[in-house]
Amino acid sequence: MKQQQRSEETRAHILAAAQACFAAYGYEAAGVATICARAGVSKGAFYHHFPTKQALFLELLNRWLADLDAEMARIRGGAGTVPEALLGIAGVAGHIFEAGRGQLPLFLEFWTQAAYDPEIWQATIEPYRRFRSYFAALIQAGIDEGSLAPVDPTLAAQVFFSLATGLVVQGMLDPEGADWARVAREGVERFLRAFARDGGRLATDERR
Repeated sequence: MKQQQRSEETRAHILAAAQACFAAYGYEAAGVATICARAGVSKGAFYHHFPTKQALFLELLNRWLADLDAEMARIRGGAGTVPEALLGIAGVAGHIFEAGRGQLPLFLEFWTQAAYDPEIWQATIEPYRRFRSYFAALIQAGIDEGSLAPVDPTLAAQVFFSLATGLVVQGMLDPEGADWARVAREGVERFLRAFARDGGRLATDERR
């Protein structure tokens, strides 16, 4: 049990060190030796947990995405309607921007590599496709419940996700340029008014 606990602690140290090194130096410049030195572990310990630096980054990426998945599922479960769920999801924008703060060089480098490495490309594009499919299904649920007008749910999801990814990039590039959490909420409200079933009125409008 103690050995397993030490192994888990070592893995956590490596992940934390990698997060800091990637943010400080970028993906390419942050070598395994640098990460090991910051984590206080040997290269043998590193490769026991992660076969490559790429695998380590993917673990960090997947953990961040898993947190987003869990938060969206929690919001959807507590929302009475699809518009309420979408507004609730917009409310986590501040968390997303804070989590992405300082990570722009890392993500830009990784996306650049995706153009040349099929494995990285697949790992990068899969979450986008999954989230687009999630929002398409959510919009279809809104159509079925009568809160959203009958539209092409795939096209509407692409528009919505384009808004979301554009806000995330802007928030990373210029974190002090605006209250991005507020911009995200207002953007989603405008999106919902465009697709609302009742002529553009939202339940939130009635409470104002």
